Amino acid sequence: MFTGIIEVLGTVVAVEKEGTNRHFTVQSPFASELKIDQSVAHDGVCLTVVALDEAAGTHTVTAIDETLKKTNLGQWQPGRHINLERCLAAGGRFDGHIVQGHVDATAECLSVEDQNGSWVFRFRHEPGPQRLTVEKGSITVNGVSLTCFDSEPDAFSVAIIPYTYEHTGFHQLQAGEVVNLEFDIVGKYVARLLGKG
Repeated sequence: MFTGIIEVLGTVVAVEKEGTNRHFTVQSPFASELKIDQSVAHDGVCLTVVALDEAAGTHTVTAIDETLKKTNLGQWQPGRHINLERCLAAGGRFDGHIVQGHVDATAECLSVEDQNGSWVFRFRHEPGPQRLTVEKGSITVNGVSLTCFDSEPDAFSVAIIPYTYEHTGFHQLQAGEVVNLEFDIVGKYVARLLGKG
């Protein structure tokens, strides 16, 4: 389980294709603290560490075809900065919201508006019974726990403070780009109980 509070920004340094799989090698400040088989959220996608290079400060993860089809990972190229979060440690502080690292959908960034002290990002996604946002509810965008507003069946906005803008991939996100979404798990269960999912 994750919280959507990003620990560090990583940099994709290599992408290798093997059959329908892709291996991503990521450089990060906490690579030396990772272990093989550990789960790490990469832009909100839970992936397993399969290799480590402590000297280079890198770890490698593998994405299968299903993951590539349902996320934005197929667009990753060397040089891309990605949001990284390790699983919540038992007894750790729970600062965000419940995030599973299971991407529900992708969305297109429609606009980025500089508010002279914050930024408003607008996103559009395919509508669906479990793709629900509510005003002031939680949403995960590229692994970042955020509060949405101007919520519609296929769109929502989020406001980004300077700290989040600078310390996550939001500073490089532009209109037209595709992001990973994980909708609030509580909302998904409510939808299922109401027969809408």
